[in-house]
Amino acid sequence: MASGICAANLAYAAPPGLATPARAEETGMAGFADAQNLASHAIRRRHDMSNAATKHDFVAVRIAVLTVSDSRSLDDDKSGDTLVARLQAAGHILADRDISTDDRAVIAEKLRQWSRDASIDVVLSTGGTGLTGRDVSVEAHRDVYEKEIDAFSTVFTYVSMQKIGTSAIQSRATGGVANGTYMFALPGSPGACKDAWDEILVKQLDIRHKPCNFVEIMPRLDEHLKRK
Repeated sequence: MASGICAANLAYAAPPGLATPARAEETGMAGFADAQNLASHAIRRRHDMSNAATKHDFVAVRIAVLTVSDSRSLDDDKSGDTLVARLQAAGHILADRDISTDDRAVIAEKLRQWSRDASIDVVLSTGGTGLTGRDVSVEAHRDVYEKEIDAFSTVFTYVSMQKIGTSAIQSRATGGVANGTYMFALPGSPGACKDAWDEILVKQLDIRHKPCNFVEIMPRLDEHLKRK
């Protein structure tokens, strides 16, 4: 797998001391470390929401992009480039970017890692949503989800049918939430990534969108994990 490209010079940076926690097999204290890091998610999100004086003010979201492919590199990743260009044009922040092989366990581990990262709000993966034997992105996403956003698949299929008719049936795009982080598995073609962003995500990731959007409920995604 190619090395992750961390956007260390972004305007939004994780506060000192809130680094990604060590894994359980490394320390035996994963529960404690995860609790600390998930708490940092809540603190950071409350701060980000407070920066918007009203819901008429834009809130930049930190988005990580994962391309799933056995053959692509960052140099020829047109779908990843499409998502990066669009999220940045919308005013959001590229928090990280990586490429993974079509390996269910590897994809799931990257999703878990990013879900625990306090500097990432949303993960977009592209590729591996089809019906062939190597298409395992949907399964990897569902290995990680706490809740699935069932209607994302429905709405994406509706959008796709306007462009490619019944061929849309072959895509298994999905969305969900894990550790207070939104995750979406998109098809591997640049056109499908454009459709998902332009018709769904650009609106739902804008706090100004009415009557409701993903950003305004972001501070509550992990409320079940907070200490009572």
